[in-house]
Amino acid sequence: MVPTALDPLVAHADDAAVLVDYDGSLAPIVDDPEAAIPLPAARDALAALVGRIACVAVVSGRPVGLLRERLGIDGLTYVGQYGLQRWEADRVVTDARVEPFVAAIEEVAVAASRELPGVLVERKDGVAVVLHWRQRPDREADAAAWAGHAAAAAGLELHPARMAAELRPPVPMDKGTVVAELCAGLAAAAFAGDDAGDLPAFDALDRLQQSGGLGHAVRIGVSSPEGPAELEARADVRVDGPAGLAALLTDLGASLRAR
Repeated sequence: MVPTALDPLVAHADDAAVLVDYDGSLAPIVDDPEAAIPLPAARDALAALVGRIACVAVVSGRPVGLLRERLGIDGLTYVGQYGLQRWEADRVVTDARVEPFVAAIEEVAVAASRELPGVLVERKDGVAVVLHWRQRPDREADAAAWAGHAAAAAGLELHPARMAAELRPPVPMDKGTVVAELCAGLAAAAFAGDDAGDLPAFDALDRLQQSGGLGHAVRIGVSSPEGPAELEARADVRVDGPAGLAALLTDLGASLRAR
C-alpha cells in the first residue's frame, strides 16, 4: 500500500510526474563518488513506472551521461548538473551558458589537485568541479576555505554539499527550475531527495501548488544521518534511505498496475 499522499499520482497517472534524485536517493552515499551505483531494486522500481506515469525523471547534480550509463532506462527523462545538462536524442546536451566558464572550472580543478592533498577532486564534464573530503574529514576546514576563495576568484558559485564543496557557473539553474519546467500544469507530481540541493525542488512544488499550476504536490524525504533537518521537516512522506525509496516506488508501481 502506498501512503495516502501518493493516491493522486495513482488516480491521475496520465497527468502526473515522479522525479527523483540520484545520490543518497537511488544510490547509497559512498566514499568515492565514482562508485555510487543505484540499488537494483531502486532501478527496477523506477523503470517499472515508465509508461505508467506521464513523466518519470531523474534530476541530479551528476553528469547526465553518468546517469544514463548507470540507470540505462529507456523512456526515463534524464536531467544532470542541476539542470545544466539533459539527455536528448541519445546525446548529452549542455546549457550554452556554461561555455564561458569551462576554462575557469578546469583551472580550479588543476589547482585543487595540486594544493589540496588528500582531497578528492571530481571533474564533472567541464560543467563543475567538486572537492570531497569524506575520506579525509580532517581537511574539511582547509578545503572549504580554499573552495570559497577559489570560487570568488574564478567568478564561480560555491555550493556546499555532503562533506564536499561544489563550484559551478553562476547560471540561474537548480533542481527547482527543473521541477517547475517538468511539473507545471500537471494534476500531481512528486519529488524525492535527501540533501540540501533538493530543497529548491520542494520550493518549486510549493510555488506551483500555491499558484494553481499543480494540482497536488508530494515532497518525499529520503532520510539519512547526514541529511538536513529542514528536508525531513518539510517532507510529506519520509523513507529510510535508498532502500526505503525503492520500496516506496515498488509499492507505487504495484498500485498503478492494480489500477
